[in-house]
Amino acid sequence: MSTVGEVTGCINDFAPVIYQESYDNSGLQTGNLSDEVTGVILAVDITEEVIDEAIRLKANLIISHHPLIFTGLKNFNLNNYISRSIVKAIKNDISVFCCHTNVDNISMGVNYKITEKLGLQNIRILKPVSGDLLKLVVFVPEAYAERLRKVIFEAGAGHIGNYDCCSFNTPGNGTFRATEQANPFVGEKNSLHTEPEIRIETIFPRYCEKNIISAMIKAHPYEEVAYDIYQVSNKNPNFGAGALGFYNEPLDEKSFLTLLKETFKVPMIRHSNLTGRQVSSVAVCGGSGSFLLNDAINAGAGVFVTSDIKYHQFFDAGEKIILTDIGHFESEQFTLEIFYELLMKKFSNFAICFTKVKTNPINYF
Repeated sequence: MSTVGEVTGCINDFAPVIYQESYDNSGLQTGNLSDEVTGVILAVDITEEVIDEAIRLKANLIISHHPLIFTGLKNFNLNNYISRSIVKAIKNDISVFCCHTNVDNISMGVNYKITEKLGLQNIRILKPVSGDLLKLVVFVPEAYAERLRKVIFEAGAGHIGNYDCCSFNTPGNGTFRATEQANPFVGEKNSLHTEPEIRIETIFPRYCEKNIISAMIKAHPYEEVAYDIYQVSNKNPNFGAGALGFYNEPLDEKSFLTLLKETFKVPMIRHSNLTGRQVSSVAVCGGSGSFLLNDAINAGAGVFVTSDIKYHQFFDAGEKIILTDIGHFESEQFTLEIFYELLMKKFSNFAICFTKVKTNPINYF
């Protein structure tokens, strides 16, 4: 059997919580990490009806995109759906886990899924994060360099965009003198030693630091490992907001809007004025993405697909870009496929179901 901690840990490894926005509340919201999972329900939102569905299907873990608990709660007096849902989940031993802006902000997350559905190619993050990357420099005997590189790559280092196992290696000579208290791997005590070494340089995201350093020290042959970690100001192309993709063969604007409407099953699309140009590049942001409008324009996108656009923001698009609002729920509905595909690869001892409850609170007449 698999535990709640193992299942949710799989999602956390894929979309680290460190990449959620400061206002967010992703993670385990009710339940016990040590409980054995009897079944999983996937939902964009959690309502009482979704919990009732879990009870009926004997599923004790609900994984949602939107957090059930977003802000602090001062009471559980059952006068709102959040309190009632929490109490019902606890009474029925149901764990509730949410993965929100952290899965928005990863390269293979919500926005990648949108571009995939639209058939876009050459996908990249629209607004990569800054200040997230660190550089590791470590010195190792030549004969152990390949082994050490493999270990630190497996721990999460060496990813640059669509490339992995990235490093720079420089040969040189290390010097040291072991004291009486030392147990040197090479050289003699109280004698200055020169050893041919390789200087390995590679980068990694900050959240991997603990695992990488631990793996490196364990695999390194020296009793005392010489290494440095530097802050890097480069943007991290694997994490950030929004996504940008391209068509090999451009579409006319109305054909693209028809594709958008049919793909996301929306009864209507709100959009700014058409520009009369072919659509060859598209920027996307699941959920409320108006903050990325200028980034989409500066990236040269012909269309920006997002939701929750305010009236005056449509003026900001001008003739530079077509701004489209397809609805918040609609833009994030395929997030559940990400969770499903991820869990199906690793777990086979419980059922994983998409909720059949309509949780979108917005209706069209």
